Amino acid sequence: MDIMAGGKKPDEQSLSQLPPGIALSWGIVKQPRRGPKGELSVKKIVDAAVAIADRDGLGMVSMSRVAQSLGFTTMSLYRYLTSKEDLLTLMQDAVSVISIPPEVEGKPWRDEMKEYVWACVAIFQQHPWYADIPVTNVPLGPNNMAVIDWMLRIMRDFPLNEYEKMSFLLLVSSYARACGLIARDIEMAVRGGRSAETITNVPFGPALRQLVTPERFPYLYPLILSGAYTDEAENPVGNELEFGLERILDGIEQYLRSKQQQ
Repeated sequence: MDIMAGGKKPDEQSLSQLPPGIALSWGIVKQPRRGPKGELSVKKIVDAAVAIADRDGLGMVSMSRVAQSLGFTTMSLYRYLTSKEDLLTLMQDAVSVISIPPEVEGKPWRDEMKEYVWACVAIFQQHPWYADIPVTNVPLGPNNMAVIDWMLRIMRDFPLNEYEKMSFLLLVSSYARACGLIARDIEMAVRGGRSAETITNVPFGPALRQLVTPERFPYLYPLILSGAYTDEAENPVGNELEFGLERILDGIEQYLRSKQQQ
């Protein structure tokens, strides 16, 4: 990305404070003009690392293995990246590319927020290792920030200050992350040979109804007895994750009403 595209002269001192991986994601750090065989690039390194993580998990990503997959020495990679931490930063931002829908006049903001959540959930499903990279700061990469910009676009007409918008961004994004982790873990369990029935705990219902007594678990016991805990009974709310999201949106809607009445 060309940081000069907006015609604004960059403040070199401010830009120098960015972590190396973030600077690379914005195209601030110049890549070597002549690398080994002239065939290596940051993008190729990141794409190779993502492919390894998608196939074998984040724990199998190392500078040496990435280099080997590309046919280069490990030291060759350090001409482009200063550390594995930079590589992980670039990997996370690289897979955060979402096809952001165009603005549609009159489209309900609730529908837009639902699109945002499920698009974020899809990243965790497509790249199970994504959440294994610890959160150490606010998103700083351009792809991550484009997704944030989308959420702020949805709230553009909300009668809120910037901090209230950031709080709602965190709330909805946190729910998307939680749903993404659940969806990811279920998919990985199925790929590992688990059946849908064991994932929902249906086979364990009879045993739990013997072990969970009203004396020891007075509030959990009714759920076990009804079959709701092990998904044995008819579910009137439908998909629990979608139900939970609707309740979050209800809360946002109620808050917006209260702000408009002030």
